[in-house]
Amino acid sequence: MSDQNSGAAAAKPSTWQALAVFLEHRTLVMLALGFSAGLPNLLLYDTISAWMRQAGLPLDIITLFSLVTITYAIKFLWAPIVDRVKIPGLYQMLGKRRSWMLLAQIGVIFGIWAIAVNMPAVSAAVAGGVEGAVQPPPNVNLIGIVAIFAAMTAVFGATQDIAIDAWRIEVATVERQGAMAAAYQWGYRIAIVVSGAAPLFMASRIGWTASYSAMAIVMGVGVLGVLLAPREKSLEPKPFPPATTPIWAEALEWVARVGLLVFGACFIGAGLSGKAEPITFMFPWIGMEGAAPGFAEWWTAKPWGAVWQVFGVAIGLAVVAFATYPMFKSRPSAYFAGTLKEPLEDFFKRYRGTGALILAMICVYRIADFVLNLMTAFYVDVGFTLDEIAGARKLFGVVMSMIGVGLGGWMVARFGLMRSLIVGAVVQPLSNIAFSGLVFTGPWLPGLYACIAIDNVSAGIAGTALIAYMSSLTSLGFTATQYALFSSLYALPGKILAAISGRIVEGATAAAAAGETEWLRSWFTNISPAAFAHLVEERGVPAEAFAAGYMTFFIYSGVIGIAAFVFAVAVMRRQPPAAEAKQEAPAPA
Repeated sequence: MSDQNSGAAAAKPSTWQALAVFLEHRTLVMLALGFSAGLPNLLLYDTISAWMRQAGLPLDIITLFSLVTITYAIKFLWAPIVDRVKIPGLYQMLGKRRSWMLLAQIGVIFGIWAIAVNMPAVSAAVAGGVEGAVQPPPNVNLIGIVAIFAAMTAVFGATQDIAIDAWRIEVATVERQGAMAAAYQWGYRIAIVVSGAAPLFMASRIGWTASYSAMAIVMGVGVLGVLLAPREKSLEPKPFPPATTPIWAEALEWVARVGLLVFGACFIGAGLSGKAEPITFMFPWIGMEGAAPGFAEWWTAKPWGAVWQVFGVAIGLAVVAFATYPMFKSRPSAYFAGTLKEPLEDFFKRYRGTGALILAMICVYRIADFVLNLMTAFYVDVGFTLDEIAGARKLFGVVMSMIGVGLGGWMVARFGLMRSLIVGAVVQPLSNIAFSGLVFTGPWLPGLYACIAIDNVSAGIAGTALIAYMSSLTSLGFTATQYALFSSLYALPGKILAAISGRIVEGATAAAAAGETEWLRSWFTNISPAAFAHLVEERGVPAEAFAAGYMTFFIYSGVIGIAAFVFAVAVMRRQPPAAEAKQEAPAPA
């Protein structure tokens, strides 16, 4: 073991060697693939909602389009298909992962183009619905066609994500996963900016159809990335077993298992997205259509709605586990066993007693970031103007985030995965505490920029380290399924804690105003007179009480972040950094 450790130390890359990883062929390809992955996202809900509102569609129809994005949350349900199925013709030319990427990209391009082609007909139908009406009734058939194409595009987009993640993991060793994850996030964020701004800019000049058609053409960046990508290393899937039961029995089992999967997917999608519609769409089938509005309100209420959402995910996973359990000696049982049971068995077989600890660490690692869901309200309460907040968060914040992502990728290449994971666990809670400085300074603009820089850089480091770590946990043969599971479920605990953030601030503020926490309120006797000034005028509560409320929240969020550090250290003790030296050679670049 000492020889191995010394060899690992001797092989430790220099600063410049770690930076050179970003210029490797596969990393540059990853930038293009990340762009391709990010482009469809906003186009399918956020950007398209501007066209729908401009065309005169009512808000209830517009908000329903957000449901298409749920496919990204439940993509692990069909990730096993990407692991097991070879696409005829394309597989021989490109290999398993690149063939799936190319097929998905073709589907995305066709879907975006189909949406663009149908936009004029929908606009014309709405405009000519009822002359003089404030909100003309839309043509349901035409809107349904657009919705079908949007859902189809979302499925292909999520499938592209599955294939890209699997290719990224299989084409590079662990020490390069940080740079690959950074390149993916850079490309993804660039695509978010492009898909959020470019269509709106072009629509006012050349129309929505031409604008969305141009976005379909821009997806060619991803196609070029696939054609330039090196072929990955992958294992052949287990052969399909011979038929042992009658055809009618197999058909019945297929229908029953797929039906259960869809049922479980509805609960998982509703829980992960926070939307009740995936469940309420089943209500008419059981005679409960009238209960849908009440259920939706109960499902989204804070804070208990988040608890029910997580519980709903647990129910969905239990149903999916039951649907995939091999109860019979049949081909459907064997196939579905490979979708969930075998990937999980493989994971726990490799990590044994550490497996549960690793999953716990993944679940709590980003909680310190997830609970910061009220920061825009905090900036407003402190006294910053909307223009100041927009300038600091939208432009400067994006730049700092991309710097943090790159820094995280460099750290993984330079210092190794586990050390980078520890650093990410340390800087996240520290960045939360940094925001508490604004409680004392009030609306001091340099302080706002400094806090956002610290927060976004630390989030970039932690996010990149976690992506690289989750990538390292997968094994050939189950790469797509295992990573899709990790990436879909790691945010669940943060959902509950984020739901109570506002209540913590309000409760602590009320307690301080009532004199119950005089010791904490005494910290803020010398805060800036401008801090919380408008709240003092509106509510008649001393500024010190608001300061105590937010300080309580920042202390709470920082303490929560310590859990990530504790779990990361515990995992590191069982998986020492020296183990990172034992890596397979990367695929040829």
